[in-house]
Amino acid sequence: MKITSTSCICPVLVCLCFVQRCYGTAHHSSIKVTRNQTKHIEGETEVHHRPKRGWVWNQFFVLEEHMGPDPQYVGKLHSNSDKGDGSVKYILTGEGAGTIFIIDDTTGDIHSTKSLDREQKTHYVLHAQAIDRRTNKPLEPESEFIIKVQDINDNAPKFTDGPYIVTVPEMSDMGTSVLQVTATDADDPTYGNSARVVYSILQGQPYFSVDPKTGVIRTALHNMDREAREHYSVVIQAKDMAGQVGGLSGSTTVNITLTDVNDNPPRFPQKHYQLYVPESAQVGSAVGKIKANDADTGSNADMTYSIINGDGIGIFSISTDKETREGILSLKKPLNYEKKKSYTLTIEGANTHLDFRFSHLGPFKDATMLKIIVGDVDEPPLFSMPSYVMEVYENAKIGTVVGTVLAQDPDSANSLVRYFIDYSAEDDRCFNIDANTGTIRTTKVLDREETPWYNITVAASENDNPGLLSHVTVGIRVLDVNDNPPELAREYDIVVCENSKPGQVIHTISATDKDDFANGPRFNFFLDERLSINPNFTLKDNEAAAPSPSGFVHARETGECGPATRKRSCPRLA
Repeated sequence: MKITSTSCICPVLVCLCFVQRCYGTAHHSSIKVTRNQTKHIEGETEVHHRPKRGWVWNQFFVLEEHMGPDPQYVGKLHSNSDKGDGSVKYILTGEGAGTIFIIDDTTGDIHSTKSLDREQKTHYVLHAQAIDRRTNKPLEPESEFIIKVQDINDNAPKFTDGPYIVTVPEMSDMGTSVLQVTATDADDPTYGNSARVVYSILQGQPYFSVDPKTGVIRTALHNMDREAREHYSVVIQAKDMAGQVGGLSGSTTVNITLTDVNDNPPRFPQKHYQLYVPESAQVGSAVGKIKANDADTGSNADMTYSIINGDGIGIFSISTDKETREGILSLKKPLNYEKKKSYTLTIEGANTHLDFRFSHLGPFKDATMLKIIVGDVDEPPLFSMPSYVMEVYENAKIGTVVGTVLAQDPDSANSLVRYFIDYSAEDDRCFNIDANTGTIRTTKVLDREETPWYNITVAASENDNPGLLSHVTVGIRVLDVNDNPPELAREYDIVVCENSKPGQVIHTISATDKDDFANGPRFNFFLDERLSINPNFTLKDNEAAAPSPSGFVHARETGECGPATRKRSCPRLA
């Protein structure tokens, strides 16, 4: 059987070998080249010998994507048994037989009736047989052959992973690798240049370049600055046919973002600032904010603030708000407009995360001058002492002067001050105060033994602004006078035995005094001469030091206990 194979659209082809056997004798066959056929070179070496085979066997080719109105000629089967009288019938079976591929059973011509796509199916396996038309008996054994779909450049390269989003650090060296892109081409990579891809850059120059063979994108400039431009949209093209004219192409977008490095020091927008702080500001409170700008982002823009000079170092402190990157100025000590009206501070802002590769761009800190103006505030009167302690004797006459408090307006206006005692509803009002002088006087006769100490609160306000009040505590101690006689500690009922010896102490008598110690003990004990005195007993002061004043009762040598002694009982001394 003789096979005529189809040609491709290329003007020059390398033709495939075929084997022909005629009952053991091999010879070369000359194939006539017709339209859509591949020419086989005369004298091509045979490579297969099949015994008992009287027909030529070879591989066929069919061009993909055939769009003509007529079926595409594929090739021809021919048996040596075929004398051209129509007695040989050719039969085609296998993949696509009868649907895609049809055969003229008389001539052995094979045609393709459909447009084929090599990217969907690269080849078809079929079987050919020659039989006797009259007897339907095989003239040749059935043989298998392949029809290969021959590629044309009908597929453009595709970037399956695009578009891309990548980053590269700013200030990178020229030639720094950014990303490798890869395009695939569905055409046959073993045939021609249909799948040979070349990369080029359509958009993104002069900042980036692409390797035409590998698709590696690199930086093309030195020291690309994120602060000048952060985002780049780069368009990469992949073109087949090795980039030649007529090749198909596909493109993708690579979005490149420059990431930040610490290449910018902080900078204060101004070299001099002014801040107003009222003198009434509370210690520990925030009184102002200041901020240095840093063109970097993230941790590269982190900074700390400090006071490095100025006459207000001991009065103010500064901390850093990590969220806003602001310096928070706080008050360490109270302000007094009347003593100092302004302060000057030198404030420094410095980066905390340094990149030594860019130290030549530093120093990574900046300083500014801050002048603080202390504002005058109408303050309440100020007492001369934080608290007062005064004394007055008990039993003093109503209106006796206890003492005087003094408060002054601390402001430059020096307004007049008025005083009053801040009593609560349940207080016993034993004192009053002169509204103009601050002199405190008694309003009642005081008894130390009843209340030895008083605490009162004196308030002071300015005549011009009564709403501004100051308060001070005044403690008043009531001094003792000797206004209470001593008293026996208790009622005594003394029992004495009849056989007590003369001079024997039979009891100790104690006394107390409600007055203070200075006006109390020592006491003198004696028998009241206005009453009849029993000669059997004497009373004597205890001259020695004792925990409490006392006197001893003694029995005398002479004298009797009276009738009770005869009863051997201990009579009572009344």
